[in-house]
Amino acid sequence: MTTPASFRVVEGHWAWYRHVWRGSVLTGFLQPLLFLAGMGLGVGSLVSANDGGEAILGGVPYVSFIAPGLLVATAMMTASGEATWPVLDNFTWQRGYERMITAPISVRSIVAGQIYWWAIRLTLMAFAVTAAMLLFRDARSWGMIPAIPAAVLTGLAFATTIGAFSAAQQAGSAGAFAVLTRFVITPLFLFGGVFYPVSQLPGWLRVVAYATPLYHGVELCRGLTLHTLGAAAALTHVAVLVVYVVVGTLLCLRIFGRRLLS
Repeated sequence: MTTPASFRVVEGHWAWYRHVWRGSVLTGFLQPLLFLAGMGLGVGSLVSANDGGEAILGGVPYVSFIAPGLLVATAMMTASGEATWPVLDNFTWQRGYERMITAPISVRSIVAGQIYWWAIRLTLMAFAVTAAMLLFRDARSWGMIPAIPAAVLTGLAFATTIGAFSAAQQAGSAGAFAVLTRFVITPLFLFGGVFYPVSQLPGWLRVVAYATPLYHGVELCRGLTLHTLGAAAALTHVAVLVVYVVVGTLLCLRIFGRRLLS
């Protein structure tokens, strides 16, 4: 039985990643660990000392509140890193996709394999962040188990959309990634509900946050870990994230195909 073409695309990514996985996994563990220690415990002590601080968070310690948000934010950052420069590199300098299409491997298989690879990277990241969360008593919860696939789904919502955006770029337009980071990823990180409830934002900004995949991923993972998530809310968050993944995948198929078959 021959290996599916999309799996061969994954094998190509793994052939490179197996040489650097230790560093990336270690970084994926240490950064959340230091962030949880600094923000979760450091800032958390100030939140606890402030009258009504924990009440705004639903009566939970700040580290419990921020940990699932950090899991999802790290998924967003990982997706951004994997779906920008590596995609552009495979279209321009390394021409990896060009070699795949002449193998021949279809555009559909190339996109499927790329998405499978993103899912693998996001899963490794999610386990690394979860391991860091386990070191903090207030962040431990059985809800961390379903939060892992929820974080991966959120990461895919970003990876597929950003991957399509990256596929439309040329070698000389790499500055678009700086714009993406400064005006999309960083504002989402700050205002997407990772550090405080979105309900604390001004009304107009709250509406913007509700439309982003980060908000739905944070609410989904936070609700799972804190055991505060109802079935209707869970289905809503999952549905929004799935829509983002489907739309992003369709965009990838169209833009990858237009660029590789032209």
